[in-house]
Amino acid sequence: MLKPLHKNVILKKDEVEKKTASGIILTEANKNQPSIATVVAVGPDSEAEIKEHDRVVYKEYSGTKVEVDEVEYIIIEDEDILAVMA
Repeated sequence: MLKPLHKNVILKKDEVEKKTASGIILTEANKNQPSIATVVAVGPDSEAEIKEHDRVVYKEYSGTKVEVDEVEYIIIEDEDILAVMA
């Protein structure tokens, strides 16, 4: 498992539904995908008001993508997290 250092936060990007409730497949689903993720871990120096399992909105092109055990994570600085979803 990954353990963030300094002010870094580890996120797991939320999956976007590619099919409507009635079964219609959305081909453009990935094009306008929102930058929403779930917090997996928070670094010891982070002063952001976030904790594990929070859903957050982050800057679209920030962070570093890492794959561990076939799961993709994003390592991002806490200042690149824009909001916590209520």
